[in-house]
Amino acid sequence: MKVLAADGISPKGIELLQKEFEVDVRDKISAEELLEVIPQYDALMVRSASKVTAEVINRAEKLKIIGRAGVGVDNIDIPAATAKGIIVINSPGGNTIAATEHTMAMMLAMSRNIPIANETMQKGEWNRKQYVGVELRNKTLGVIGMGRIGSGVAKRAMAFDMNVIAYDPYINEDRAKDLGVTVGTLDDVITQSDFITVHMPLTPDTKGMIGMEQMKKMKKGVRLVNCARGGIIVEEDLAEAVKQGIVAGAAIDVFTSEPVGADHPLVGVPGIVLTPHLGASTVEAQVGVSLDVSEGILAALKGEPVATAVNMAPVSPQVMKVIAPYLTLAERLGGTVASLAEAPVKKVEVTYNGEITEVNTGMLTTAVIKGLLNPIMENDVNYVNAPGLAKERGIKVTEVKKKEAEDFANLITVKADIGGGKNLTVQGTLFGSEARIVRINKFRVDVDPQARILVCPHINKPGVIGTIGTFLGVHGINISGMQVGKTEVEGTSLMVLTVDHDIPASVLKDVKGIDGIIDAKLVNFYAI
Repeated sequence: MKVLAADGISPKGIELLQKEFEVDVRDKISAEELLEVIPQYDALMVRSASKVTAEVINRAEKLKIIGRAGVGVDNIDIPAATAKGIIVINSPGGNTIAATEHTMAMMLAMSRNIPIANETMQKGEWNRKQYVGVELRNKTLGVIGMGRIGSGVAKRAMAFDMNVIAYDPYINEDRAKDLGVTVGTLDDVITQSDFITVHMPLTPDTKGMIGMEQMKKMKKGVRLVNCARGGIIVEEDLAEAVKQGIVAGAAIDVFTSEPVGADHPLVGVPGIVLTPHLGASTVEAQVGVSLDVSEGILAALKGEPVATAVNMAPVSPQVMKVIAPYLTLAERLGGTVASLAEAPVKKVEVTYNGEITEVNTGMLTTAVIKGLLNPIMENDVNYVNAPGLAKERGIKVTEVKKKEAEDFANLITVKADIGGGKNLTVQGTLFGSEARIVRINKFRVDVDPQARILVCPHINKPGVIGTIGTFLGVHGINISGMQVGKTEVEGTSLMVLTVDHDIPASVLKDVKGIDGIIDAKLVNFYAI
């Protein structure tokens, strides 16, 4: 597999990928060049310079993952990537400290007039009285967006004896109390703050959320900081507000369009401090985001889930630690259903029992669907496109949680409706760290879902097991394990044989014709 690293990715991450894959480094690649070469690659790493448009994505013939070495992903067409089943990941934590510290640096530089004071001193001037600043102590800082960076800024601001009022639609009172901040509405932050810093993603809802209308409501002497995404603060309005004295000053690191030219409305306005998108530009942050994204690409190209994928439900490290051991099991349960089903699956109900119900199991349900669809789909099925593919095929998926456990501490049950009033049920659990299928329909079994198994419901009478063993031996198919699952239905059993080789369709047909064999289906876990 081949990886394209664009935009000056840190060598540390590239070295990690080179241990497994061929990596081409193109620090400065034009849009035209990216379109030309992208069909060759399985993975793409970018920072903010390269625009991964729908055209680029549609030209990508092998692309499985796009890694953004940083937080913002507005330079990637995520809907186009999702539609094509391409995973998009970022590094939400790799540059948190860098962006947090840069926000504080911008706030201090603006409040103490450091940039203009330095500039005039370099010219030989001494303007001590002209550049009197303001203190942070006892001022109110309004934080719009209390994610990792917003929370980090709030923590550091309180060390400066600032009062912090925060607006975030998703923060609750308990979290706010832990952080030591007051929660308010957006209007509360706008009207009560001496400094305002934004830490929201750029979305249709946040674009232009602070314009002249909001600035006119602010306290006299207010100062604004934006080290998040360009466009949250209306740039033309900010320039005019500073010129008119409505806003005392601003410190801006991000812009609607980058790079910024001399004709930009914020350039040359006294009282506005500008930096060229330096929020994540520290040695430590560049190494951190590079390693984060490289690890995600390694996982994705091996078919494993990536917790930092932005076009699927995010999974916290704490939740991932709980569900990770169950992911392969969940996928193999879905694959078992696909292999054993006599007709197309119409509905799938995934039930969780035990302690695992205490965490978000959405990714496990997606793993079940991935396993269900992989044996029957021409294209690769992954954690991004599996839910959409199931919907396209008319498969209804539901998830049920039951805290009480049955015979096991944790249990995953996959029940499939195959029409005609028929259902197929497969259950699995972990024995320590080892995955096991423990029930197929009403039959209690103990199956290692790591190889190939031949599943044969049969009449419980002498000679059936020996006959099938001999028959497979004649055809050169070695049996490495065998067990019989019983049920309450008298006279029927379920034989499960672990076999070392594929079984040709003609041989499988002959197995079904053996006296006493009700049916025979091969489940090839290597293909799931």
